[in-house]
Amino acid sequence: QVQLVESGGGLVQTGGSLRLSCVSSGRTFGAYTVGWFRQPPGNDREFVAGISSSEGVISYADSVKGRFTISRDNAKNTVVLQMDSLKLEDTAVYYCAARSGGAVPTITRSYIYWGQGTQVTVSS
Repeated sequence: QVQLVESGGGLVQTGGSLRLSCVSSGRTFGAYTVGWFRQPPGNDREFVAGISSSEGVISYADSVKGRFTISRDNAKNTVVLQMDSLKLEDTAVYYCAARSGGAVPTITRSYIYWGQGTQVTVSS
């Protein structure tokens, strides 16, 4: 069983930065691919970024390429999403999710474990 806890959300002005963390309680966290998703108000949950267990595959949504960076520290059971140059449209609840396997799917149903989410609000 893998439990995921997100942190680091908050209120930031456009152009600012936030650093989200996803920490797992599972001892085999390093074997899981981890994805970050977000759900804007009134919209479906969408893929943001993902990183495979071996870090051999990293994927970003087009909307965040060049602004967001995903990384992981398996020794600390942590995956980090560094978000820079934030825009109003980045406002959403951000979730981390995990799955076994080396690929980085972009669809929600491919992920088994989910955190509770952390709110990110970008204001002008």
